[in-house]
Amino acid sequence: MPTKLPYIPESITVHLGAPDQDAQNVTVSFPDYIKNVASSEIYPTWPESALRANILAQISFALNRVYTEYYRSRGYPFNITNSTAIDQSFVQGRNFFNTISKITDEIFNDYLRRQGFVEPLFAQYCNGTTVTCDGLSQWGSVDLAEEGLNSVEILRRYYGGDIEIVTDAPVRGITSSLPPRILRLGATGNDVLAVQLRLNRVSVNYPSIPKIPSPDGYFGIETVDAVEEFQSNFDLTVDGLVGKATWYKLQLIYAAVKRLNELRSEGLRYSEIPLVYPENLSPGASGEGVKATQYMLRYIAQYENTVPFLTVTGLYDAATEEAVKGFQRTYGLPDSGIVDAKTYARIFDVYNALILSLPDSLFENTARPYPGYALSLGASSDYVSDLQQYLSVISEVFPEIPAPPITGRFDEATENAVLALQELAGIEPNGRVTRLTWEAISELYNDILAGEIVMPDQYPGFILD
Repeated sequence: MPTKLPYIPESITVHLGAPDQDAQNVTVSFPDYIKNVASSEIYPTWPESALRANILAQISFALNRVYTEYYRSRGYPFNITNSTAIDQSFVQGRNFFNTISKITDEIFNDYLRRQGFVEPLFAQYCNGTTVTCDGLSQWGSVDLAEEGLNSVEILRRYYGGDIEIVTDAPVRGITSSLPPRILRLGATGNDVLAVQLRLNRVSVNYPSIPKIPSPDGYFGIETVDAVEEFQSNFDLTVDGLVGKATWYKLQLIYAAVKRLNELRSEGLRYSEIPLVYPENLSPGASGEGVKATQYMLRYIAQYENTVPFLTVTGLYDAATEEAVKGFQRTYGLPDSGIVDAKTYARIFDVYNALILSLPDSLFENTARPYPGYALSLGASSDYVSDLQQYLSVISEVFPEIPAPPITGRFDEATENAVLALQELAGIEPNGRVTRLTWEAISELYNDILAGEIVMPDQYPGFILD
């Protein structure tokens, strides 16, 4: 499912036939694909504004197929077909018209979208003579151009006044949206948030799927329940895990209910693009994503001498880049110094494996390290039990913090205790235990055990003057 902003693919794979037809797949550069389509469908003698309007529609149509993974989500090994009944005309081996080629080279990384929405417009069109449709009329665009309308005016005449052109979109190779690992209870990050947001939208059309109350990028019990009900609805293995089959089925159903592949799409808004952490973390970046990465690398560095020790600052500086490169070399990743989705997932896995492997005896008088993901209402794990234990000890010294029962399930009592702790520590009260809140709880808990903060009426350990 789309979890990132659109980009222009370096190449596109075309199936030379209807989707289920036994036909060849060919991969061509994206500009050459558009030149081929345009040279097959429109005439180079048309007015330039008509040519530009048509080519922009063709670009946007193709990008919608790529961005929504229309065919990939259905199990096909291609991005688009050359069947004019459903896609665009593409004639293998044909020559390009010079006029069309020059315009395409200029605008191949521009596309159409509706204002306030993310996905490339599914810019439906037809010739307007033998076939009519709700979208652009190719021959009608010629008439409008001859009346003096420019390409934007022509496009808005057919697609509406809220159409805008995105210019100079980034170009890169097509990458699958499929996460680098199976998402399960305890997972965290952009991909989890994408699943939660999509499940909540799909549940509008399929009410048996329970709503996830607070989508936050943490794969908790509510997310497991929603995934299992989704799997049950669509004849998937009901295991609560989001692997390839569940991921792409969710993408397919989500695109269908949002009508992302239709001209009158409900649209994908920016609020639906997960931003738990930036897509890539690189030198100069800052924020919570950087802090979380630094925190985990700092811990890993205590066990891997190939990973330089660093300070948690929230700024992706030279020291952070060296630590990232050291980690990447150690674990067989390209040492780019950039934290992409694969690197972040590997850092998290290594960090989590380390803290889970430590013996309980190490934590008899000190709090455990942050688990690497946020804990919130509905979570259930040993980490929640530890959290409840720490809060119970803290409540004996700070009575304004209610002691939650130690059940291992993050219930309302635990959330109330967390909210009270956040108020006490000057942290924005939201009831979620992120790294900052976990560290505040750990610090108080450790200080109480060390006798640096004492309970009311407790002997402080020194003579009072």
